[in-house]
Amino acid sequence: MQNIKGILFDMDGVLADSEPVILKAAILALKEYGVNAEKKDFIPFIGAGEDKFVGGVAEFHNVKYKKEMKERAYDIFDEIVESELVKYEKIPETLNTLKRSGNKLALCTSADLRKVKSLLPVIGLPFNIFDIILSGNDIKNKKPDPEIFNTACMKLNLKNENCVVIEDAINGIKAAKAAKCKVIAVTTSFKEEVLKNYNPDAIVDKTFKIIDYINK
Repeated sequence: MQNIKGILFDMDGVLADSEPVILKAAILALKEYGVNAEKKDFIPFIGAGEDKFVGGVAEFHNVKYKKEMKERAYDIFDEIVESELVKYEKIPETLNTLKRSGNKLALCTSADLRKVKSLLPVIGLPFNIFDIILSGNDIKNKKPDPEIFNTACMKLNLKNENCVVIEDAINGIKAAKAAKCKVIAVTTSFKEEVLKNYNPDAIVDKTFKIIDYINK
């Protein structure tokens, strides 16, 4: 990929296998509100932030969404993340390599800042490895709206076409394409044949392999 100067990372499913953890937390939280949710119920809401992830499923089961449902899910997430998180290979090393190469790095997640603060230390990533961090608290319109990526490019003082987004979710890929950024998809949440339908610039099976494309 030519002329890449900024790398915009999604968090869940890109920097760690955190989606099974928040899924478990959301199922347990919703159960306290009388919602017997299943894994498949959450698929349409992956990558859209926890208001949609939790709220969309609650409403699918005809239960009115309350913000306290999300907060309860985050409470449970905080309790279990350290013991249940599966870490991806070479994540700190990969980000350090990209930063040393002169790239600007941004974290662009639809999740709340509360979740970012819980997750990054468990992954082993200091906050200051990112030039900017944008969470769902900073954005009005969540993915698949391109607002988060447009905002990141502006704050990095880079043109959108000089930034590549690293995403695992369909909603995130749609947002990146709408922002006219390049996008590398990771097959951690959806299979390659599904991701191909959304025309990413490249597809990898492990996040650390993005270096092979960015350095080309």
